[in-house]
Amino acid sequence: MYVPGIYKEEDVQVLHDAIRNSGLAILVTVGADGIEASHVPMLLDPEPAPFGTLHGHVARSNPQWQRAASDSHALAIFLGPDAYISPAWYATKQETGKVVPTWNYVAIHASGPLRFFDDSDRLLAHVTKLTERQEEHRTAPWAVTDAPEDYIRSQLTKIIGFEIARTDRLRIGSVWSRGWSEKGDRPRPWSPGSWKPRTRTGELKAASACWSLS
Repeated sequence: MYVPGIYKEEDVQVLHDAIRNSGLAILVTVGADGIEASHVPMLLDPEPAPFGTLHGHVARSNPQWQRAASDSHALAIFLGPDAYISPAWYATKQETGKVVPTWNYVAIHASGPLRFFDDSDRLLAHVTKLTERQEEHRTAPWAVTDAPEDYIRSQLTKIIGFEIARTDRLRIGSVWSRGWSEKGDRPRPWSPGSWKPRTRTGELKAASACWSLS
């Protein structure tokens, strides 16, 4: 992923937090039939340091896990907030007109060796952690153990687990786009109170996120 220096985020803790907040990722692999991608939730284990390990699963009926080249690298793409940013945000529009639209977004790419597994106990541990992560904010969280054990075991036969691991080879890159030009120049921003009437909610959220996460 091409990342101009002014947009790069290299703090591993910031990247880990953004991955956890995103949750859903795009798993990209290459096999004999070319590039394939699946949208899957992933969990991040911070060990081994510094980059940790990504865990996920796909449907057993999804041929991607069979077609991915053995011992190949995979790419996991996590996306944060994004939105079109209008030149109307900037006072420069009224002053000189030298401002153009941009798109603010947060994206993280993590790559490393891909390993698939179908051990039922390991799969159970994975889906339990995934469920706990997603249910932790509920007042009455659902747990895997709420369902009959034989039913859960039967469901586990329908998925294949995977991990993207090894700290020496897992690479993480990110871009925090904030509307700067490639030279690092940024139009003079809006004055307080001047932008709300002409701003969509999505623009505000994305701009706020891109700045606050930096």
